[in-house]
Amino acid sequence: MKHIIIGTAGHVDHGKTALVKALTGIDTDRLREEKERGISIELGFASLALQKHQTYGIIDVPGHERFIKNMVSGASGIDMVILVIAADEGVMPQTREHLNICALLGIKKGLVALTKTDIVEEDWLQLVTDDVHGFLKGTFLESSPVIPVSSLTGHGVQELKNAIAMVASETEKESDAGLFRLPIDRVFTMKGFGTVVTGTLIAGEIRAGEEVEILPKRNIAKVRGIQIHSQAAIIAETGQRTAINLQGIDRESVERGDVLARPGTLRPSNRLDIHVEYLPVNEKKLKNRSLVRFHTGTVEVIGRIILLGREQIEPGDKDYAQVVFASPVVTVAKDRFVIRSYSPVTTIGGGAIIDPLPRKYRRSSEKTKSEYDRLLGGTDHERVLTVIERSGIDGLDIRELVVRTGIHENLIRTMVESLCTGKHAVLLDTDEFRVVSLFAYQNFQNRIRDEIRTYHERNSLKEGIAKEELRNTIGQFLTPRLFNMAIRDLEKKGEIVVEKEIVRMSTHRVDLKGELGELRNRIAALYSESGLTPPTVKEVMERFAYRKAAVESVLNVMVREGKLIKISEDLYFSKEVLFTLRENYKNLLLREGKATPLSFKGLTSLSRKYIIPLMEYFDATKLTIRTGEYRILREK
Repeated sequence: MKHIIIGTAGHVDHGKTALVKALTGIDTDRLREEKERGISIELGFASLALQKHQTYGIIDVPGHERFIKNMVSGASGIDMVILVIAADEGVMPQTREHLNICALLGIKKGLVALTKTDIVEEDWLQLVTDDVHGFLKGTFLESSPVIPVSSLTGHGVQELKNAIAMVASETEKESDAGLFRLPIDRVFTMKGFGTVVTGTLIAGEIRAGEEVEILPKRNIAKVRGIQIHSQAAIIAETGQRTAINLQGIDRESVERGDVLARPGTLRPSNRLDIHVEYLPVNEKKLKNRSLVRFHTGTVEVIGRIILLGREQIEPGDKDYAQVVFASPVVTVAKDRFVIRSYSPVTTIGGGAIIDPLPRKYRRSSEKTKSEYDRLLGGTDHERVLTVIERSGIDGLDIRELVVRTGIHENLIRTMVESLCTGKHAVLLDTDEFRVVSLFAYQNFQNRIRDEIRTYHERNSLKEGIAKEELRNTIGQFLTPRLFNMAIRDLEKKGEIVVEKEIVRMSTHRVDLKGELGELRNRIAALYSESGLTPPTVKEVMERFAYRKAAVESVLNVMVREGKLIKISEDLYFSKEVLFTLRENYKNLLLREGKATPLSFKGLTSLSRKYIIPLMEYFDATKLTIRTGEYRILREK
């Protein structure tokens, strides 16, 4: 079922609240001050049943200029508007301002109720009607019905209901991203129930018993109960006026402007990328870095407008900008907004959010301008790819893509798969559906190559760089999954070699020439001549004290080449010497069935300094296995 929210709009004292009561029987002025002063201050709510199984929600907004921010809070969730104009006064300042606000918020359908017809003459009514039609020219209400009505006598009320039903049937709801969002426009407590919030459910659905997150504070609560049009419900859906009883949160922790969402789906931000329309009625230019009152959803927050590549916007002009806030807001791409001047307070413009989670941008960047063009007017595929490219090597998961494009998750998945197949993007994680642009991924691989080459240049005697050292050098913030995937891909291409935890370029070889080659030959001769009693590493260092720094590197190279065998941290043996000992030790075991340190000493005439490390080495290399005080051949 299509759920339509109807909003009133119009100048103060033009009869909006009385009209709602004539239509629904509900007086939306609930505050004592509203009763005493005879004007609406806060938002009012009512339900209107026009057809079988079809009930519309009505939001009655304040008309006084002092309460425009309350009006914007209510207007942000409406699908069609009833513009109320009193027949005795005609078009007034807030009539114009409210209509501008509705247009800026993207409302496309509505009608006009010409109220208080019982107090004017027929000739005057005709003059006002003609004036109203002239006023509506060029607006989204230009071809809409204008219905004369009297809330006092009831004249025209049925005709107005018929017109509402007709316009509502023609009203198409904008497709949404499917993420549950309820901007809160009212908070109160009920005895026996606790905290209750109300708002228009602008996307997704919510069920009783589910957990919700209250943003931007990130508090968690549970949905204890749901009401729609004063009736208990199990589920609330997009487009419904909804009251939610929250469990686990107190009244002081929630306020108008907060947003209910499922935990972890939305993220607050202190800056937004926007496309702003500066109203033609403005007398002054909008200057770069101007302070504005920014309205989106039900929140009002002070922000500073940073224009893209220019110092001001002329009245009636449109352009891209970034708005920066002192306190964060919670939005989704394609959300609408209204801006009002800081002082004096008046509506000056509005538009659409094109990226709710951007980075700080360069004002004169042509690249940024091109991105904005695609985000605002590109195809869904172009918008998805642009957002992926903007995220750089961090990439985005499926939820972030939904938030930053305003496109439903199911469509996003299909588009991402298409982009990956077309070699425009790389899927990093099938569980989170995390994706990165191919351009960023290839740049990251280039960084890996450059770091490995630089390491080889600085450490020519080392085989390669440790994987963890490489990851830390490039950036610890990177996910292990991304890093390992890039390494695997480079290895598959044959560009790098990974041996255990060491990474090197496939073309890298340790080549000991000149003095280093001569040093290797002398060390090799030393180990070969010393047989089963080689010097310790410390003794080798002392022997070649004039080349201490090079000795350790040469030893490591000889171990990698297999010329030396590392028995312990301080003992190396010549490969040929150790191979001969292995054969003799094996023959001893075959002959005697077992070996002890004493029999090993009889075989080699060595001291315990060498016997124990050597016997443990042969255990480690799977020649022998220890059983009590004996060693036996493992193959037996």
